[in-house]
Amino acid sequence: MTGALVTGAAQGLGKAIAQGLFEAGYSVALTDKRFDAVVETAKEISPTGERVCALSLDVTKKSDFEEQLKVVVEKFGRVDILVNNAAMTPTTPVMEITPEEFDLVTTINQRGTFFGCQVFGQHFADQGYGRIINMASLAGQNGGTASGAHYASSKGAIFTMTKIFARQLANDGVTVNAVAPGPIDLPSVRAAVPAKKLEQIINDMIPVKKLGSASFIADMVVMLASPEAEAVTGASWDANGGIFMR
Repeated sequence: MTGALVTGAAQGLGKAIAQGLFEAGYSVALTDKRFDAVVETAKEISPTGERVCALSLDVTKKSDFEEQLKVVVEKFGRVDILVNNAAMTPTTPVMEITPEEFDLVTTINQRGTFFGCQVFGQHFADQGYGRIINMASLAGQNGGTASGAHYASSKGAIFTMTKIFARQLANDGVTVNAVAPGPIDLPSVRAAVPAKKLEQIINDMIPVKKLGSASFIADMVVMLASPEAEAVTGASWDANGGIFMR
């Protein structure tokens, strides 16, 4: 089966998505700025190294996307799927966000997704087929449950960016969609949100009173990455426990 590349795949949701794509039969390039960490994650997913590779990719650099695209095509023969997952998720209070922190978060989350769509989108258009899945967030829809304003703003921009690239690439056999998770049961979420506040969010704000499942989000990505998803583009798929309904 064809190849896929996942950004921010060293841990958390990116790791779950890479695992899901691997189990679905795809060859998967796990990328992250933290190379040592993503190497270990790749070993966990495929101890033999079959159908995986670990690559260093800084999403703030367009040249990194260009270079690693060439590497993955050479290694797997073909790449048809990109998952833009890499993100910073700070919870700094809105009035305490510095200009430097705002720029860093939006550069990684928003500009990084743009570069991925631009570089891989052109490659997919040239070959006449491709699937791009951008990881947005509930925070970009409701302004954030526990996340920072810069994070929520950057994720809101991803919804618009998804539509722009979906329209641009639709005639070339390329679909571009977004997945918008709410709070997910991940170590990173439990580390970022104090236990008492998280319990309050679960009981008072989430109608189903449960955190989301990373493996289910991965299943959504796998479905959108499939050839059968050809009629779905420019869409945003919600998985937030009923916090935001539309």
